[in-house]
Amino acid sequence: MREKDFEYLYSLEERFWWFVAMRAITDTIVGGELKDRNLRILDAGCGTGYNIGHYQKAGHSVFALDISAEAIAGVRQRGFQKVCQASVVEIPYTSATFDFVFSFDVLSQVPVPYGDEAIREMYRVLKPGGFLYARVPAFEWMRSSHDEDLHTMHRYACPELREKLREAGFEVRLATYANTLLFPVVLLRRLLKHLGIGQGSDVKPLPTALSWLDPVFRGVLGTEARVVGSGGRFPFGLSVICYARKPS
Repeated sequence: MREKDFEYLYSLEERFWWFVAMRAITDTIVGGELKDRNLRILDAGCGTGYNIGHYQKAGHSVFALDISAEAIAGVRQRGFQKVCQASVVEIPYTSATFDFVFSFDVLSQVPVPYGDEAIREMYRVLKPGGFLYARVPAFEWMRSSHDEDLHTMHRYACPELREKLREAGFEVRLATYANTLLFPVVLLRRLLKHLGIGQGSDVKPLPTALSWLDPVFRGVLGTEARVVGSGGRFPFGLSVICYARKPS
């Protein structure tokens, strides 16, 4: 990611519809494991760090890493200190350290040959019985200038990520697509990008004239959170989510 993309990320993580709604989906899925417990959590690829505070407020001890110096600067600006500059391919913690590892759109940033190594590292630092929540962008054919700006190395299919986790030793509890109901809207946007219209990253504020869409999009993805929370799964979408456990 470019420096200005980290600036957008820092300013948008708290309130922008996509981040708010995807946190709601995450919390729906993992809430049972995180509720009323004090866990050691690793945010593996933390960006500018808003999620650190989100889970600290829930009573957990959160550690974080990111390979980008700009991201680390954002984390420290938020006042968090348990963060280090490192790669998910070489996580600088001893084995069996964490109860929970989050990986939000990070495996997609790793060169393809090293993706499996990153998954093995996440497995290594989890305690037996610990959980991994991994989210990645979906479908290589959806690649656009958005991915070029964010340095996305690979977009995954759901069966692909699920199988990689199983090969690393995880028990996959949930595998689904997400951001499904808005898929037609984003598909049109990606097609326009290929025509040279609206180039670049989508991680930026909505134009003022379209700001009314923020609560609309947030509500649509809120519906997805309720579907997943009631046991539903989606057959396609803009993201892949896998929730997996390291055997005891």
